[in-house]
Amino acid sequence: MKIIDAHMHLSHIDSFRTTALERSHVDYSVSGLLQEYEENGVVLGIGMGVTETAAGGFPDREANTPMGLDMLEQYPRQFAYCPGVNPFKLDQSNLDALERDLQRPEAVGIKIYLGYYPFFAYDDVYQPIYEMAKQYKVPVVYHTGDTYSERGLLKYSHPLTIDEVAVQHREVNFMLAHFGDPWVLDGAEVVYKNRNVFADLSGLMVGDEAECARLKDSPLFFSHLRHAVTYCDHYEKMLFGTDWPLAPIQPYLQFVQELIPATYHKAVFYETALQVFPKIKPIVES
Repeated sequence: MKIIDAHMHLSHIDSFRTTALERSHVDYSVSGLLQEYEENGVVLGIGMGVTETAAGGFPDREANTPMGLDMLEQYPRQFAYCPGVNPFKLDQSNLDALERDLQRPEAVGIKIYLGYYPFFAYDDVYQPIYEMAKQYKVPVVYHTGDTYSERGLLKYSHPLTIDEVAVQHREVNFMLAHFGDPWVLDGAEVVYKNRNVFADLSGLMVGDEAECARLKDSPLFFSHLRHAVTYCDHYEKMLFGTDWPLAPIQPYLQFVQELIPATYHKAVFYETALQVFPKIKPIVES
């Protein structure tokens, strides 16, 4: 089975390097990720663009839009990316730069960091982004749920805020990164209700293989998640993602395989990503 990792990172972010070193114990490098992909049948990873102007600075108000994968100068066939948006840097020059990025074949979506930046999904500051997504036929990916920084503000990252945007912009596909965890039942309702909203299952565990196994097999840790995916009853609208380097590929892959009924594995691990990110088809097929 071919696999697409719909959410990973390859940026010089201090917290990613610390997590890789102290918690997940992965080789946080391009070659390290490529090796894990080869070992586990992952044919493409979609990186979420994010940068910081000083170590430990993310969410960084000074980072220019678009934020990219600054560990890559060239994009191998195994990688695509969603340029990230800093709402404090959305003047015309930054919007022009984002548009130039979206003209690149490997730029397959746009990433908005709700919670990390203090704006709701429906705030006017993001309206030019939605129009650009419509023009270039790319999805908008939102960070939703818990923030990987204590400087985040959780009220902005609640998944219910995406409902209003999804209704206003029916021509655009939206993806809830992390399914809104821990508010996954609310995330499930937004996915269930709106034909243009999907969710990735990334970033639900942080740690090495042993820690992932402990959390996966806990009788209660993921009871809310299992409830939500069952309630949503649209497994075909879920996408596999790892949030690497927060966890190694193999145990995270096993976790999602056990969470999702086998009937839907082909959709969750591959086919739905082709639907949500239509620009990745030529990349995968090349």
